[in-house]
Amino acid sequence: MPEKPAIMPPVFRFAPSPNGYLHLGHALSALLNDEMAKAAGGRLLLRIEDIDITRCRPEYEQSIHDDLAWLGIAYERPVRRQSEHTEDYRAALDRLKAIGLVYPAFMSRGEVKRYVADHEAAGRDWPRDPDGAPLYPPIDKASPQAEAAARIAAGDQHVWRLDMAKALAEAGETPSFVETGPACAGTLALDPALWGDVMLWRWDAPSSYHLSVVVDDALQGVTHVVRGLDLFAATPVHRLLQNLLGLPAPVYHHHRLILDTDGRKLSKSQGDTALAALRAAGVSPLDIRRRVGL
Repeated sequence: MPEKPAIMPPVFRFAPSPNGYLHLGHALSALLNDEMAKAAGGRLLLRIEDIDITRCRPEYEQSIHDDLAWLGIAYERPVRRQSEHTEDYRAALDRLKAIGLVYPAFMSRGEVKRYVADHEAAGRDWPRDPDGAPLYPPIDKASPQAEAAARIAAGDQHVWRLDMAKALAEAGETPSFVETGPACAGTLALDPALWGDVMLWRWDAPSSYHLSVVVDDALQGVTHVVRGLDLFAATPVHRLLQNLLGLPAPVYHHHRLILDTDGRKLSKSQGDTALAALRAAGVSPLDIRRRVGL
């Protein structure tokens, strides 16, 4: 009798950015990934998402390892660092370029802000994405390719954006995903067009979050993505990119967020109390589990 194919264990990942010290919200995500991986007999990976070279720092990266060790979370090595794999993201971008689904965009944030302000001053609403940012104007998308190529050759700063309308036409349907989080579990099909022409490659950093995360998850064989509810709305974009690039779809689980006393989610940029500071103050890992409700 032919041998049955080996059943591969599920793969989970915790993927923080070293642009600040981890806080209680990160502790919840890391602990949930660890618990769910163990319960499923799976593997746990750590990925360092350090493509933002202007904000990521070595001391923050070291602190991630220290915090996880203190919490008692073990993960496989070697650890994937995004800054060491930009060729993978470039290859994915080139595939999208080859089928005409991306375009160079030259407008700065200030220019977009002024364009939208002028539009709204005339009494017309401008669409915004789920995070509240205005969608990118269609000016660059409508420019002749020769004109865009000339600007690139001249050294004009630009990013690469996904032509959402073309991408959805290429996909043929809205890709669905399996969600197991408590907020809205089920098989969901949400509209990625709400995000407009999302950025896939930045002029000041290799790749963007949307592109790098789907490439990494596929290359690392991630089967279960466990992350905060603040990233739930981005999942349709990730599923669309996976569809276009022929990448497998993980199971998604978006967990609750840890909020401060004002109902605001914790943030590294706001200087919310770091795990390292709590550890130095004598807080125990068991105390951390209690604080995050585990």
